[in-house]
Amino acid sequence: MALTAAYLTTAGEHERNGADWVPEASRRARAFPLYAALRGLGRRGVAALVERDCALATRMAGRLAAQDGVEVLNEVVLNQALVRFGDDDAATTSVIERVQHDGTCWLGGTVWQGRTAMRISVSGWQTTAADADRSTDAIAAAWRALSAAG
Repeated sequence: MALTAAYLTTAGEHERNGADWVPEASRRARAFPLYAALRGLGRRGVAALVERDCALATRMAGRLAAQDGVEVLNEVVLNQALVRFGDDDAATTSVIERVQHDGTCWLGGTVWQGRTAMRISVSGWQTTAADADRSTDAIAAAWRALSAAG
């Protein structure tokens, strides 16, 4: 019953991931949060939320692309950006780990077209431009620290 994707984290090697043992995707009330968002924000409010998250992802990708050794792998048209650091998978994995350890934001890794990438997903309804900039600064700092150490 598992839902899998390269960017989804799993439980440790010896831990049981409870989500793999229940029919989560078939819950009847899965549409309720969408209903509540539409009811509370209205059509225009939900559209503004989606547009803002997409703009913040674009903002983050643009700021990261301006860094030496950083490559944005996708055209950022939604709220997702795929970013690679240096020219090997280990550097990207290391930057992801440093950012997660820092705690400013959480993001994960994925594999896209056979290459390891950082997956930035902006989906928080409270996320602001200042939050996106602070997260981008933390990512850039992790990359600079790794570059300086290597």
